[in-house]
Amino acid sequence: MNDRRSRGGLRAVPEALARGRERIAGTFRHRYPMVAVTGMTGVGKSELIDHLTGHPQPGGVPESGSAVMERRVRRDRRLRGFRFWVVPGENAATRLGALDDVFHDNPVDGVLHVVANGYATGRRTAGTTGTVDADREEQLARELEDWTVTAHRIASMAVRRNHPTWLIVVVTKVDLYPDDVDEVVRSYSPGSGTPFGDRLDELRALAGGAKLSVDVLPACSHLDKGSKVSGKRRDAYLAAVEARMAQLAGHV
Repeated sequence: MNDRRSRGGLRAVPEALARGRERIAGTFRHRYPMVAVTGMTGVGKSELIDHLTGHPQPGGVPESGSAVMERRVRRDRRLRGFRFWVVPGENAATRLGALDDVFHDNPVDGVLHVVANGYATGRRTAGTTGTVDADREEQLARELEDWTVTAHRIASMAVRRNHPTWLIVVVTKVDLYPDDVDEVVRSYSPGSGTPFGDRLDELRALAGGAKLSVDVLPACSHLDKGSKVSGKRRDAYLAAVEARMAQLAGHV
């Protein structure tokens, strides 16, 4: 009898340790939820996250888009924040692998999908540095194609889990069209009747409205000299994104 009790006690030790690790992991994840940052190359994902994590780069980010997934962390004084996984925008095997990672292998808690109203910076091919002129209509078409790929993965992730997923569509580079910001934000919103809005409606139908919350917010990061958007207005846009993320994560 004593031997059986001893063996039972020994089995209980690793089980208790496993439960303890799960509680610690759950607490850490609540304090630092994982956020996928998606969008086609040139929309300004890395520069946006540099600002959101409090580490803007002087002069902006390098001209060539990253071909690997970037990981950044934001912390506040209350030991809360976010872990950002910036998915490469290039249509390469590394990008597809990163999408599988954040939406299937290690499902994230939320998504920042970055769009630029067709003003994504044109990139040279084959990983070479420098920018190229890009037709805005072609960039809008590429942006929509990129979103279609990402939306399918978000829907697949949302239907597998028992708690809601949140999505913020960040309409960036608003300094390039400061007089049309509200209209452009509406064009990226559910129910707008635009191609992007229709795809959002389809995503919500696939995922289930109760399982996916959707917000659309404007933003900009880099400001050229003489920009019509002031540094104060830029900071207000970014603060609104941060505030909504904090609400969705239960930090406030």
